[in-house]
Amino acid sequence: MSILKPLERDGYIYFDEAASKAAGEALAEQYQSAEPFPHIVMDDFLPVDFLRGLLPEFPSSVGKNFFDRDQERFKMQFPPAEIPGRRLRNLVVELNSPAVLRFLQAMTGIKGLIADPYYVGGGLHETKSGGHLGVHADFNVHKPLKLERRLNLLVYLNDDWPAEYGGELELWDRKMEKCCHSIAPLLGRAVVFNTSLDSFHGQPDPVRCPPDRGRRSIATYYYTAHEAGIAKLPERTTIFKARPATGDRQDRRVQFDHLLRDWVPPKLYRYAIKLNRFK
Repeated sequence: MSILKPLERDGYIYFDEAASKAAGEALAEQYQSAEPFPHIVMDDFLPVDFLRGLLPEFPSSVGKNFFDRDQERFKMQFPPAEIPGRRLRNLVVELNSPAVLRFLQAMTGIKGLIADPYYVGGGLHETKSGGHLGVHADFNVHKPLKLERRLNLLVYLNDDWPAEYGGELELWDRKMEKCCHSIAPLLGRAVVFNTSLDSFHGQPDPVRCPPDRGRRSIATYYYTAHEAGIAKLPERTTIFKARPATGDRQDRRVQFDHLLRDWVPPKLYRYAIKLNRFK
């Protein structure tokens, strides 16, 4: 039995709102008491056979641009507009529906969740062999909508994925002293977690799958309106952290940007950023 049960009417995939809310309520205690920050790992989040039927619709990565720097390598993103398969695109869009919002609100205790219609950073993700994503805390402000980021939902799409392929999601403690959870990206498994300035997570070790495979997932993010106004938040871009006793590299440019944002008046900040870009 899956946690969420996809229904279908006239060829459209959807979820029942009442059933989704009840599923979230059943997982609330487990989610909200989890360490090192509220999160949950759910096997059979969606039926494996249902997801397996959607896998052929995953877009081709041929010619697709990807991230290629020390902190993230060989990672690609496909927003819904780039998903040619009707049913897979339908599912990605439906993960922003009121039914899924009711599930997430009941489970996390976060009220007033807002889905991102622009899928900033979200949609489908694929990391090719040798690729990785360093441990990081996510950006916290959705600039176009002026909302605060609160939750990530990841649904894995990797069938026949043996342990030697790697690609585990790691959740680290707030002091970046130890990895608390290592989660294999198996088909039908989903992870939800609170996003804050110290909810450190990533896929830091290179994927070891064959060159014709990739680590695939659906990623959707959720927000709330900040009661005091978004201007009261310390705005942060994605900030990467180095794991102890590794060769991980932090993003010094981002750290410098955060220092400027916190201590330099807005007009001088814009001038300082221009100078830093031309160094």
